Amino acid sequence: MRYSEFDSYSRRHFLASGIGAGSVALQSLLASDSFTLPEGSHFSPSAKNVIFLFMSGGPSQVDTFDPKPDLARLAGKDVPDSLASQVPKIKRAGLKNLMASPWKFSQYGESGIPVSELLPETARHVDDLCIIRSMQHRNPVHGPGECVALTGTGAGDRPSIGAWSLYGLGSETENLPAFVTMNLHTDGMQYPQAAGWGAGFLPPQFQGTVVDPSKGIRDVAMPAGLSESTRRKQLGLLESFNRRHLDSLGQHPELEARIRSYEMAFQLQTAAPDLFDLSSESKHTINSYGLETSPTKQSGRGCLLARRMVERGVRFVQLRIGGWDAHGNIKGNHERMCSITDKPIAALLADLKQRGLFDSTLVVWAGEFGRTPTMEGRANGRDHSPAGYTVWFAGGGVKGGQIIGQTDPIGYVAIDRPVSPHDFHATILHALGLRADKLTWNHHGRDEVPTVFGGEAVTEVFG
Repeated sequence: MRYSEFDSYSRRHFLASGIGAGSVALQSLLASDSFTLPEGSHFSPSAKNVIFLFMSGGPSQVDTFDPKPDLARLAGKDVPDSLASQVPKIKRAGLKNLMASPWKFSQYGESGIPVSELLPETARHVDDLCIIRSMQHRNPVHGPGECVALTGTGAGDRPSIGAWSLYGLGSETENLPAFVTMNLHTDGMQYPQAAGWGAGFLPPQFQGTVVDPSKGIRDVAMPAGLSESTRRKQLGLLESFNRRHLDSLGQHPELEARIRSYEMAFQLQTAAPDLFDLSSESKHTINSYGLETSPTKQSGRGCLLARRMVERGVRFVQLRIGGWDAHGNIKGNHERMCSITDKPIAALLADLKQRGLFDSTLVVWAGEFGRTPTMEGRANGRDHSPAGYTVWFAGGGVKGGQIIGQTDPIGYVAIDRPVSPHDFHATILHALGLRADKLTWNHHGRDEVPTVFGGEAVTEVFG
């Protein structure tokens, strides 16, 4: 092949013509080829994909999935002495001015699980949900709390649960990144923590690829005037240069992987535009996710893209929806956030079922902590409370229609079956057929595991 075939393309044109997708392709390729565990799953998995719906800011457990009738009776009073001794000695754990929930709870489904009127659409799927009411840790600050929820420590220096999942199982797809994160509705101090999709001490190819759901993956569109055959010739020329270099080096796994990554980049230029093109979706699907109406337009698109991603083999999808921080006016805040998320999340669950993806996809809903049963000052809001909060699992082998754990009568502290973030992470890995204590990476001479401070899967989630 002669260079003269490309005389009409300048170096700048060549580099700007979408070849930047190679970095994404290389990340996905190495994740699937170079560092996966030889034995794959440790046991038969109940799920092969994960959709993690991360509600950043701290949804209030006592206003969503953990009703506390005693709060109405005690509204305006201090935490009773009989419970005060249980309140953790951490900043923001106030004891004064208990506040009733502004919303009513009703029982739904055959299981009769109570759900707040804030979430009528999600409530219709309650028989598919396993609700854990006893999550707990001790970090009441957003940034470190988010790191705890997604990596296991507040320092944000360890791999995210998505990175561990990808390391353990590798990629299902050769055309798309295996771990994708989308960040929506970021406001105030709730900026996304990069550690939440980072690889930590694992090789960087296991980090998540950040995607703007409204724009897609960068640098994959084929520029105007550039045909697929010309792109093939460009990649062929690039491969010849790399092969020549490889011949001079001898065996070199990274260079060999990079050579293959450019072919994957070519495939990505076809797969990524198709992924983000929703024109093939029915009008019913578009309406069910709320894509054409406010306030569900953005989160609806994120949830629909999450379904399309797992449908195409993306191993781990993380959808972060920020805005739940309700220090003042919890009524206005949570009504707004639930109007943003309730319909799209319910549509996601229904859509996964309709397409036969529900049983193989673990869906997780969680924030970094909950909120206090007391009012913050006189502002009709609630402060941060990590001592007892709620998450839920669905799909992927989960036994729905059940509640695990319990908080005290006013919803401050987990008093039955406490679950740590490490237990929570071990549970996600368990669904994927991975034992957290057997998933190791040698870092500076130490065999590191995802559950650094200990943690065991909550196997009751799966029946």
